Amino acid sequence: VCWISRATLYTGQYMSRHKTTKPCCWSGLPKTKGQLDYVPDNWSELSFYGKLKENGYHVGHAGKWGIHLPFFKNIDFNVEDDGWHYRKIGKKLWHITEKNEADALRFLATRPKDKPFFLNVAFFATHAKDSDIRQYMPQESSMEWYKDDTIPIPPTATQEAWEKMPYFFTNENEGRTRWGVRYSNYTLHQTMMKNYYRMATEVDAACGAILEELRRQDALNNTVIIFTTDNGNFHSEHGLADKWYPHQESIRVPLIIHDPRMADSVKGTTNDEFTLNIDLAPTILRAAGIPVPDKMHGRDMSELYLSPDRTDWRKEFFYEHPVINTKRYVPASEALVRKDYKYMYWPDYKYEQLFDLKVDPGEIDDLFQSTKPEHKQQLDYMRERFNELKHLVKSDEVVTL
Repeated sequence: VCWISRATLYTGQYMSRHKTTKPCCWSGLPKTKGQLDYVPDNWSELSFYGKLKENGYHVGHAGKWGIHLPFFKNIDFNVEDDGWHYRKIGKKLWHITEKNEADALRFLATRPKDKPFFLNVAFFATHAKDSDIRQYMPQESSMEWYKDDTIPIPPTATQEAWEKMPYFFTNENEGRTRWGVRYSNYTLHQTMMKNYYRMATEVDAACGAILEELRRQDALNNTVIIFTTDNGNFHSEHGLADKWYPHQESIRVPLIIHDPRMADSVKGTTNDEFTLNIDLAPTILRAAGIPVPDKMHGRDMSELYLSPDRTDWRKEFFYEHPVINTKRYVPASEALVRKDYKYMYWPDYKYEQLFDLKVDPGEIDDLFQSTKPEHKQQLDYMRERFNELKHLVKSDEVVTL
């Protein structure tokens, strides 16, 4: 979910170490600070924002933070926009993506040209405005896009798939509630997805404008650019909407890297190794020539394209997500993810699942009760490895995962 994943992006740590299970507040305000079970002792040791600032970088943030941090005033440029699609600011009615783009361009135009810089453009789109029945509200100029297209319905967007979810997934589940608002009939699904794609295309256009400004400043070929996001999304798969769970639709995110150090033969190619949100902070710090703090769990992703023959990359990973509000609203979930199998564990219910991703990429047929020897053997291995990685994640050991 957004705030947990964002805390991981900022710190290079699993939730079990950064302990951020609520979005607010580390700003020191008594009321909101009291809402947290845990407040980090030393964020300057954990976040790459502080490390970059300490090492002479001009540091900026434009858009959504997702969580409230104690170093808001310690960076050079900070404009936070979160939770809205349209808002009147002064005499102008802004769309949030338009605003994110303008703030990013203002940072680039005003940055000192004699210092290295870092900017996180944290677009709020394509996040829904949850309190509005329309959910996704693109710019008026985008409404002709996709007008005559038909958006495919996912193969697992069926009643059968919903009924195969664990027994504790009921109509009280928030993913099911949001499915009802967005995808419960064909016409609604088409409307929501077209507006979602319009907003995504607006983000794409804003990224293009930012890249063009870097090119105009003759900085594009001296700047590492990482395009990614904090979580995936169900678009009616399994009868759900939004995120929170260990299924492929929820945990897979885009990742595009432009790096001037990259060889021409590697540019434009794809790589299907497991990269994680814990890897963003170490990758950014290493690109800046800054040592990675021992407490970070992640790895420098540039190894995959700068020294692929010398890199022994992860073949599996541990996943975790806490309960939100109540276990009937959003139950906690954990998983061991491989490219061939996935083991899911729902700790609130002590409920286990096993999926063969090669045979069943939609994660419909749970093999936990299978009597086939190969499935029993795989379950034993997955359960053992799951517990090993879970122990490491939850320990205080210095470990790179």
